[in-house]
Amino acid sequence: MTPLLEVTNLMKAFRGVRAVDGASFSVQPGSITGLIGPNGSGKSTAIDCISGFQRANSGSVHLEGRAITGLPPQQIARSGLTRTFQDVRVYDGYSVLENLLVVAKPFETTSWADAFLRNAKFREAEREAQGRARDFIDLVGLTKLIDAPALILSYGQKKLLAFAAAMMSNPRIVVLDEPVAGVNPTRVNEVAEIVRRANQAGTTFLVIEHNVEFITSLCDHVIVFDRGRKLTEGPPLEVHRDPLVLDAYLGVEPGHEPNLVRAG
Repeated sequence: MTPLLEVTNLMKAFRGVRAVDGASFSVQPGSITGLIGPNGSGKSTAIDCISGFQRANSGSVHLEGRAITGLPPQQIARSGLTRTFQDVRVYDGYSVLENLLVVAKPFETTSWADAFLRNAKFREAEREAQGRARDFIDLVGLTKLIDAPALILSYGQKKLLAFAAAMMSNPRIVVLDEPVAGVNPTRVNEVAEIVRRANQAGTTFLVIEHNVEFITSLCDHVIVFDRGRKLTEGPPLEVHRDPLVLDAYLGVEPGHEPNLVRAG
């Protein structure tokens, strides 16, 4: 199967230190792929380069066979790859619904003249954006807060809103950067179910997360980074038992690994 996202020999250095050192990996269409690794392994830098927020020194990134290497973030988003961030980014002064409508604007095909005249094309685009926004707000369970300002949302609810915003352009792949960091256990289960439902509807996910239990229970395939390179990859349970992973990521010896798979 042709990969949806293919990263080849990606390298990014800061003052001579290689944060990403020739990393290569791929994400298959329709999958929920996890990306894990110890602190400083290069995960976040690699994702920043892939999504256009940093420029790689060398290497290539292809999305559905098209080169997106070095493109600005907005162009990569229009190509079909969107992302969330470790630090929640929402517009506190806007309502939940308005947050999504603002995100939708750059992806609309209407012109300024259409907006000025409020013609049929503009009104149809507006209705379509409203419909999508309400669907995603329902998906993340924020319907009762649809008109509330984002300022009043909890940290976990803001993460859900950011997830909905990443979905607004109907992307081919969404990169989730630590989607459950800092949220309570109930919200962790909720996020997992939301990702599964969106995946079943056709969206591919690449999930970067320190919560190994979350990754193990959610993902079809897991990639492990260490020292800027891919250390290994495979099905979650196989990766979990790999001695290299236990040493580099979990910091325990084989035979003494914790139970990371949720019961049931």
